[in-house]
Amino acid sequence: MSMAQVCCDSATAAGAAVVGPEAEARARARAERRRRAGEGGRWKHAPAAAAAAGTTAEAAAATRKRRVEAGELLVARKHGAASVAGRRREMEDAVSVREAFAAAAPESGRCDFYGVFDGHGCSHVAEACRDRMHDLLADELAAGAGAGEAPLEREPAAWTAAMERCFARMDDEVTSSGGRAAAAASASCRCDGHKCDHVGSTAVVAVVEDRRVVVAHCGDSRAVLCRGGGVAAPVALSSDHKPDRPDEQERIEAAGGRVIFWEGARVLGVLAMSRAIGDGYLKPYVSSVPEVTVTELGEDDECLILASDGLWDVVSNEAACEVARACLRRGREKWCAEAAALLTKLALARRSSDNVSVVVVDLRRKTH
Repeated sequence: MSMAQVCCDSATAAGAAVVGPEAEARARARAERRRRAGEGGRWKHAPAAAAAAGTTAEAAAATRKRRVEAGELLVARKHGAASVAGRRREMEDAVSVREAFAAAAPESGRCDFYGVFDGHGCSHVAEACRDRMHDLLADELAAGAGAGEAPLEREPAAWTAAMERCFARMDDEVTSSGGRAAAAASASCRCDGHKCDHVGSTAVVAVVEDRRVVVAHCGDSRAVLCRGGGVAAPVALSSDHKPDRPDEQERIEAAGGRVIFWEGARVLGVLAMSRAIGDGYLKPYVSSVPEVTVTELGEDDECLILASDGLWDVVSNEAACEVARACLRRGREKWCAEAAALLTKLALARRSSDNVSVVVVDLRRKTH
């Protein structure tokens, strides 16, 4: 037999179809291998998932403890958040959601904190705001209660004072030499150590209780109240701090600075917002003093939208509220999360060039 005939016969045997019991055995072996591979893929991250679940459980237990200590026994408020880098190479936004972050008087009901922070230059100031601002505000509220004020039963002027002290303390933390050194040593900081003073963040925060919402902001992140089922116009609870806003331009020039138009209005031709936390090299022209609004909630209020300018640059207040209402009308349990995700997708579809972060909070009284 020639070598060519041997090779030909071998190839024919290899290519012959396998039938009968042998084929069934091979099929069972393949199914068993697939099953084992699926279990391996499913459970190979189990320790990390368990650790994350444990952390979440601990956080939930801490929140429940604070509610019990504050006399609260209420169902968690519905909310949803979404954050995407978009067309930016780096993610510099940060989002904070802190339920029952501070003790409240029993007659005031629950007290929740929501915040969106849009960093520029680097992410470490926005991340510091996310990690610390709710604690600083809780300290200020506790200090006011110690001075004889009923928790959260404050006049608007008292709320303004508490928010201003909170923002000032946050600004001091990130602009102090210790704060800059800590940022430079952190894993999230990508800027050179000597440039940490060139980093800042906008801030829009909301304290939501049963009967009102308190919003404080500096910069061009925005808070919008959706009410009236589309009949009433959305209510802007903040006004963007842009350098060419007449009162802001007057304040900057009174401090000795200038507003220079270079691809839009900028403080000293550098920063496209007139207020922010951080940015020590631009003080006093860039201020960290927030504007504060206290709004009474009504029966027709639906939701609160907090977002960075990555959304508001391409989506109007009216369009954002309509998207949220469309999700609400679908009647799903997690409609706030769906609305937040859909708004980020809409911003990207409209070619937003910035990071996009959105928080949606359900304000309907019948759901609480």
